[in-house]
Amino acid sequence: MRYIGMPMGMWIMFGKSFRRNLTVAFEMDAGVAEAVMVRAKSQYKEIIAGLPEFEKADRFKMNIVNCALLSAFVLSMPQRPDVEQVTAYYAKSMMIPAMRWFCRQSGKAKFSDKDIASMKATTRHKAANRNPYSWNMDFYPYSDGSGYEARFTACGICTLMQELGLYDLVPAMCKLDYTMSEAGGASNFVRKYTLASGGPYCDCGYKRKSSKSVSDVQKCVLR
Repeated sequence: MRYIGMPMGMWIMFGKSFRRNLTVAFEMDAGVAEAVMVRAKSQYKEIIAGLPEFEKADRFKMNIVNCALLSAFVLSMPQRPDVEQVTAYYAKSMMIPAMRWFCRQSGKAKFSDKDIASMKATTRHKAANRNPYSWNMDFYPYSDGSGYEARFTACGICTLMQELGLYDLVPAMCKLDYTMSEAGGASNFVRKYTLASGGPYCDCGYKRKSSKSVSDVQKCVLR
């Protein structure tokens, strides 16, 4: 994968936040944090260079780039952090104002015809069949009309972090799904399984943030 393009853009957007939160989450001295930043940029470019280019229709390129960014910083730290530390660090570093704006915009389109069509297209695409650093997903709408589940049977983050010796830290990235859903304002995120914890798949459930489901409303109309 080429560094010029999305990977470089993500470094520009989030690099300073990842650098700043080294002193917040790990109480690093400013000089140590700066040294980590320098090493991380080199490590990041190396990880990106080792990844294949993603297909144009693959919606998950940003996910693997984010994984490369977090992994580069972790691998550049003087001491290896545990999953709880990385979970807090990743959330603080990712949820900058621009990301919160992005989540709000995504929330406005959640459950729209365009959103549903995109989910169905991703189900058909099955990108991980051709790229081990991408994802395979199936789409399951809830029978009561309250939302849907995106069920993943292949995960590029699991593949990359396994190769980098960071597999135990995958849950730190999974946890951000809850944070982003909350920031979007349209859904409550629910999950039972993850591949990283030994589950049969990763389920990403999105329940509409409303007092009544569609079926409840229909029942009220019929009374």
